[in-house]
Amino acid sequence: MRSRIRTILQDNLQERRKAFAVLLDPDKVEFSSFPFLLAESVRHGVDFFFVGGSLITRYAADDIIKAIHEHTSIPAILFPGNSLHIEPSADAILLLSLISGRNPELLIGQHVVAAPLLKRSQLEILPTGYMLVESGRATTVSYISNTTPIPHDKPSVAACTAMAGELLGLQVMYLDAGSGAQKPVSPEMIAAVRKAVDTPIVVGGGINSSAKAQAALEAGADVIVVGNGIEQNPDLLPEIAQLVRAFNDKVTV
Repeated sequence: MRSRIRTILQDNLQERRKAFAVLLDPDKVEFSSFPFLLAESVRHGVDFFFVGGSLITRYAADDIIKAIHEHTSIPAILFPGNSLHIEPSADAILLLSLISGRNPELLIGQHVVAAPLLKRSQLEILPTGYMLVESGRATTVSYISNTTPIPHDKPSVAACTAMAGELLGLQVMYLDAGSGAQKPVSPEMIAAVRKAVDTPIVVGGGINSSAKAQAALEAGADVIVVGNGIEQNPDLLPEIAQLVRAFNDKVTV
């Protein structure tokens, strides 16, 4: 199987370089303004597009990925809520195992359903330990997944959960406060997970300012994911892109 994205993530981790991913929810993408978003993402050096969400009512992933491939060279990575959200035209898929919860459907059930399609596809598979973190409000993903998030103030629980996921062979850890989170994953939790595992760490949810992005990066996040924040404030895209570049410039000096 292909390993291009995994190689990028692993090389970045070893070189202490950061990355910026823009999350595209098919229900929220406005195709009239989408070309502008793609152009801005190219201009400011966005590293990845994550495509998906926990609940999708309008199937448009194929059109979104087609536009990404036509207008950019940025990898399109699926961020699926379930096995129905698989789109083979993407470059890779975060094969999410919801290790913060105890819902067997999201630990292995949906994976069994998806396995034959994924095996036949050309998608790069990224086995990912997905951890929901309490964010001050109920989120769509916690409701749909029927799981309780890790308490915001329990970094040791997150660290041990990530450690277990790594020992099970998961290659990426994803800490997510959820779409529209009131507060992001705390720097203390990110730092605790960083000390516990050697995998790349992705952090998303509630990052609606460059200050919050900076706190996550300084704590040990390898990839920052922003979706709602850019929808509400388009200026956030260049701000975070510049922040990530600044981190990477320090590494190369």
